[in-house]
Amino acid sequence: MSDQSLHTRKLDHIQLAFQSQLAEQDSRFYYEPLFSASPASGCIPPMQMAGKIMRFPLWISSMTGGAELAGDINKNLAIACKEFGLGMGLGSCRPVLVDASNAKDFAVRKYIGNQPLYANLGIAQIEELFTSKQENKISELVDLLEADGLIIHVNPLQEWFQPEGDKFQFPPIDTIKRVLDKFHFPIMVKEVGQGFGPKSLNELMKLPLEAVDFGAFGGTNFSVLESLRRKDVRKESWESATHLGHTALEMSEWVIDSLNQNPGEIKAKSVIVSGGINNFLDGYYFLKSIPHKTFYAHASLFLKYAMQGDQELLAFVESQVQGLEMAQTYLTLKK
Repeated sequence: MSDQSLHTRKLDHIQLAFQSQLAEQDSRFYYEPLFSASPASGCIPPMQMAGKIMRFPLWISSMTGGAELAGDINKNLAIACKEFGLGMGLGSCRPVLVDASNAKDFAVRKYIGNQPLYANLGIAQIEELFTSKQENKISELVDLLEADGLIIHVNPLQEWFQPEGDKFQFPPIDTIKRVLDKFHFPIMVKEVGQGFGPKSLNELMKLPLEAVDFGAFGGTNFSVLESLRRKDVRKESWESATHLGHTALEMSEWVIDSLNQNPGEIKAKSVIVSGGINNFLDGYYFLKSIPHKTFYAHASLFLKYAMQGDQELLAFVESQVQGLEMAQTYLTLKK
């Protein structure tokens, strides 16, 4: 270090000292600075998702599909996945069912390489395909996009809020079981901002799913989004219902209860903690607190940087990875 850089650093310390005092402490972790060298690349153990290797337990959650910018956003996300060894779920692929030419916005296998990539359909569309005996379109979609499997998003409250919302003839759990019986590629199930209550979550954990994605209350809430789109009296009178749902912390406790109480009945291979995950420390907390294969996910943060450009997105992902490496090196969970 040169004399000038040392002088500059010390001057920074003097000028910033009064801005560097915090009153709030993160009480979830013990910080142990004595027993490790600096965080090293490779200190996070890789994990498998349906037989494919993820170098970091960070999942890119499904985002809206079919918008004008979807193609560029999905491309940028896929490039980041390949660069850092992550996995991603596509936004709703319903536009591809309507018009196969829309597949260009979702066809990112050439950018993501051999990293996990999952197509995505809503429970209402899947129910409709089974009812009309066109369920083979589901496997055709997965094949067309060269996806590893399918995410089923369960969103009855969103549909209830949505002015053009779909109606369900059957309980979603019945439709999910039909998909599992019919197809042999990996299946995930996720919510879209409300999360799952304890009975629903326990039932999902008993199914042979590749993952249960929380989609918990606290992140992007599609019921709020649909409510904001309304122009009638329901926008105001239904506002209280947008606060319904379950947080990632609640859901993690219910998963732990299921693992402890019914260990022989658990068939879901992993959980993805999403919804209200604001930073890598939130993600690291759940990685260490759930005694099951666990990933954590962002959606809106990835979307924010993906819209800014590929370099901005790569810099953001690198910051997440470096944060995880720091946490793995110096932090242990308080019991």
